[in-house]
Amino acid sequence: MLVLALDTSTAACAVALVELGAPPAGPLVRASRVVWDARRHGELLAPMMRDVLAAAGVRPPEVRAVVVGAGPGPFTSLRVGMVTGAAFAAALGVPAYGVCSLDGIGAATTGPVGVITDARRREVFWARYQDGTRVGEPGVGAPATVAADLRAAGVERVTGPGAGLYPDAFAGFGTPPAGGPGELTGSGEQSGSDAQGGSGAQSGSGGLSGAEPEYPAPEVLARLVAADIVAGRDPGPLTPRYLRRPDAAEPRGPKAVTASRPEPVRSATAATGTASAGAASAGTMPV
Repeated sequence: MLVLALDTSTAACAVALVELGAPPAGPLVRASRVVWDARRHGELLAPMMRDVLAAAGVRPPEVRAVVVGAGPGPFTSLRVGMVTGAAFAAALGVPAYGVCSLDGIGAATTGPVGVITDARRREVFWARYQDGTRVGEPGVGAPATVAADLRAAGVERVTGPGAGLYPDAFAGFGTPPAGGPGELTGSGEQSGSDAQGGSGAQSGSGGLSGAEPEYPAPEVLARLVAADIVAGRDPGPLTPRYLRRPDAAEPRGPKAVTASRPEPVRSATAATGTASAGAASAGTMPV
């Protein structure tokens, strides 16, 4: 069963085509691609989906389900993935499953770990994991506050693209083990700039490895709902996790204006007299 998975909750725009196999084989990544560019998700995502399908030699009607990273993430980038994934699934008549994007990193971790992504506004999205299982709901907060909460919970290591943005706040925490930016094994190639800045692209195919991804990996998201997809369970509504209101605000109604005092009504006689006086004055004006 072929599943197209995608995530746009971080600066990484990521797509993977995953084939769900029976245990012990498990999910197999047929093709995948990720581009780091926080400002181009809208123009990148659809062509990347097309390229991933073409690389695997798969036609869209062969896809049996869609998996979408549902955040938390910045409003605009997250919306791109949610809307595109929902539209693609609706066009094919297949279900769309939403998965917490932080799980695309945290599910590949071991021990107590905090997953951190950029929330902008000098804040981070975060969640705590124990051996790959999320503990509680995701949150958003100032880096120093999040770091204090994680330390209080006994977490000594953080991962995710948001931690490196605030080195002072997360100083003293351990870093992820070396293993590269994804969950890909087998053949693949990478080009572009580093993961955090500018744009870069990575593509590949193969199985799932034990390395911790540096971004919410779509193949990990697909694995998390693989049992539901195979069983044909209802995915429920595709609801984004924004965790806060967007920067844009709804326009408010016009302000109330204090009514002006009505002008006094002048009688016809007074008006005529004034006009006559004006005319007389005009007649005596020297030329």
